[in-house]
Order: sequence, then C-alpha cells, then structure tokens
Amino acid sequence: MAKMESTSVNRKADIISAAIEVFAEIGYFRATTAQVAERAQISQPYVFRFFSTKEALLLAALEVSWTRMLESFRQVVRTATSERLEKELIIAYEEILNSYHNETLLQMQAHTIREEQIREVMRNGYAEVRKMVRDAFQAAGFQDAEERTMLFLARGVLCNISLALEMPELKEK
Repeated sequence: MAKMESTSVNRKADIISAAIEVFAEIGYFRATTAQVAERAQISQPYVFRFFSTKEALLLAALEVSWTRMLESFRQVVRTATSERLEKELIIAYEEILNSYHNETLLQMQAHTIREEQIREVMRNGYAEVRKMVRDAFQAAGFQDAEERTMLFLARGVLCNISLALEMPELKEK
C-alpha cells in the first residue's frame, strides 16, 4: 500500500509541475487540463482524480511556488549573518527566478485573476514573505526594517516584470 501512496504523491507532483509549465507558457485561461495531462503524460481523467477543477490545480501550483520561495527565505533567515541578511535574501530570490522561471510567471498571472480563492493564496503568500523579511530585518537590528522590507518586495516585483518582459535592464543598478 505504501508503494501505491508514494506513486500517487509522485503523480500529483508531476501533474502540478506540468500545470506550472503549461499555465506559464500559454496562460491559465487558455490552458486546458487536457494539455496539462498531455505534458504530464497521463490521461485527462487522471488529472481530475487529484484536482476537481482547473482552478484547484492552479491553487495547488501557486501553493507549491509560495512554499518554495518561503522555504528558500527561511533558510537564509536561519543562516545569514545580520550583515549579509539582505544580500543573501536577494541572492536567494535571484536563484528562484533563475531556477523556477515558470513559477514566477504563474504568480504574475495570478495577480490578475479575480477569483477570491486565488487572490487569497496570493495575499497570504505576500503577507508571509513580508512578515518573514520584516521580522528578520528587525531581529538583525535594521533601524528602517519596515521601509527596507517594502523596498525588498518592490524590487522583487520589478524583477518579476523584468523576467516576464525579458527586460534585464530593469534590474540594473
């Protein structure tokens, strides 16, 4: 039975990964669960075994992307010195942008989707990142922790736009 559960977990992860790719490449609204199934090399009904709707699949994909980002930032907060904290958070985010390009594009699309559940996932993700960064900056003794947190978030959004539009000059200092 454990083997079957492991396979199901792996297939669910495969479906989410395929959804991230398909949604990022052609857009959530244009994408179909049939295209996700094809990318995951499974049947469309098998997608619905795990996700009752395309929106449920998008929610799962967004949760994966926020979890990855938060875990990356948590690692930095646990290990970085006060002097290196901000720089290490920036490096961690750049690594996410480089390694998980499609997740960034997916999150950017989610900003424009008006369904309340999607908006809630996005609000929660940003709120968690904001709190984690602000708390870390405060613990590190930054006098302007709130302002630096807002600048960190604003620069992150600008990096996302730079990535989506293929305009690296937006990130130049």
